[in-house]
Amino acid sequence: MSPLTAAPLTIEWSLLGLLAEQPMHGYELHQRLTVTTGLRLVWHVKQSQLYAVLARLEERGYLTTTLETQEARPPRKIHTLTPAGRNALEAWLRTPVPRGRDLRLEFMAKVYFARQQGDATLHTLLTAQETIFHKWLAELQNTLDALNPTSYEALVYRFRVGQVQAMLAWLEQIETEDTAATTKTPDK
Repeated sequence: MSPLTAAPLTIEWSLLGLLAEQPMHGYELHQRLTVTTGLRLVWHVKQSQLYAVLARLEERGYLTTTLETQEARPPRKIHTLTPAGRNALEAWLRTPVPRGRDLRLEFMAKVYFARQQGDATLHTLLTAQETIFHKWLAELQNTLDALNPTSYEALVYRFRVGQVQAMLAWLEQIETEDTAATTKTPDK
């Protein structure tokens, strides 16, 4: 089985994540992606696109499809995650994104599903992502230090350094807030 390709919207991963929760039919998956909270804040997918992605995932062996009969209606396809699909999803959830621009879509989906799996998965993901961004920040800072401070190039690199610093602060905030939320004891 080939790994999922890094498509521009990698919606495949979100579908695998939803199917890890429970088997669902295509319309139900589409409904889950279009509610006003959760993944809808990150992903926008047309129903026709969703069915094409589901077919691709089945071809790759990441899900299976069974028919469920319905009274007075045509049967519907129920999609179930396979062990190969679950393994691919687990590996994806623990792998950081390589570029800052991937935070907005792919990483946000990873955080959504990592939080559902628990603190250990989320911590693994956040730590790996922080490591990548610390390395990136050091490289940018080294380049900036070698530039004429009044040059246009230095201006661009200062901007990039600021972006990476903001991303790191955001990652640390997620870790702090999630840790605090799970260690709170309910009031009685």
